[in-house]
Amino acid sequence: MPTINFVRCMLLLLVISLVDCSIGERVNSSGRVVWSTATDEAELVEDSGVVIGEQDQIDGGFSSLDGMLHWAIGHSDPATLKEAAKDAEKMSMDELQKRQLELKELVEKLKMPSDAKLMQIAIDDLKNSSLSLEDRHRALQELLILVEPIDNANDLSKSGGLSVVAGELNHSDTDVRKLAAWVIGKACQNNPFVQEQVLELGALTALIKMVNSSSAEEAGKALFAVSALIRNNIAGQDMFYAGHGYIMLQDVMSNGSLDIKLRRKSVFLVGDLAECQLQNTEKAELPIFNDRLFLKSVVDLIVVLDLDLQEKALTAIKTLLELKSVEPQILREFCGLEGALERMKLQLEESMVDEDKRDYAADVESLRGEVELIFRQKLGLL
Repeated sequence: MPTINFVRCMLLLLVISLVDCSIGERVNSSGRVVWSTATDEAELVEDSGVVIGEQDQIDGGFSSLDGMLHWAIGHSDPATLKEAAKDAEKMSMDELQKRQLELKELVEKLKMPSDAKLMQIAIDDLKNSSLSLEDRHRALQELLILVEPIDNANDLSKSGGLSVVAGELNHSDTDVRKLAAWVIGKACQNNPFVQEQVLELGALTALIKMVNSSSAEEAGKALFAVSALIRNNIAGQDMFYAGHGYIMLQDVMSNGSLDIKLRRKSVFLVGDLAECQLQNTEKAELPIFNDRLFLKSVVDLIVVLDLDLQEKALTAIKTLLELKSVEPQILREFCGLEGALERMKLQLEESMVDEDKRDYAADVESLRGEVELIFRQKLGLL
């Protein structure tokens, strides 16, 4: 009789053969089979700049039999699994060994190419000028998932793939440009090596221009990429300022007709840049932080009726007040910070009447109080 452990192993392996696997497979324009690890674009979800999907697929396929097993169980009908378990318990040793051999062959057939190979396939597709627009989108969607691990992002850079993706920023199709910016942003996140490579390619200038796109999605992904590219990167920030990127931020923050999410991202980036300036005390503070129009575009956001935007604007102002170059009198007399804080207080009191907004509005009011205190201290009123 087979041992309990052996039977358990066979039961688990049997699950795989019972699942109607729907692992995506496609044939590209050159006739090659390309395994896709990306879900359809409609299923991609952005959560704070992060794309989520089925974990085994995000990691570039089933890295192990265990990974395939978890996927199989998760996509199986419980009743079918229970019935399969009963059938397996009745199998003889010969039948189990035969099933094991069949399953090994199945695993070999389903074995996924490495992430490096998948990335190369996608890059080769993008190099194909006759590639259909649909397949071009799919290639970029695959890269979007594959560059998530930092090692993959580095490999994409080393293989020259970043240059190909950066070239897509100039494509005539809005979705291609959007996806290319998204891939670059993903690859750059917390990755100085890739940041440096992208900056050398000159992609920052194109991304700054894309933020002015009439497409809210394209503009949003471009700003996401700009943020990821210059975050904690002094060389990137210098290029950003030299390329008048701060004027782009000022225009976005000042334009009430733009998508509110874009304005949130803009002021969040302002706070991030100010924080980076605080952490690099040996570097001279840039004139932008004492530019009256720029500062006013930040201050004006705290009276826009959107709690998330107001919170981000307050956070940015709190950090700006810590910089030596920021003149409190400019914030008071030209930007009207004192009056804006008072108006905001009244707005938040009204928001706290709404039970759904009460807790959040209270948190924002607490932050508003902190900013007001710091501001008054800097004015010498306390």
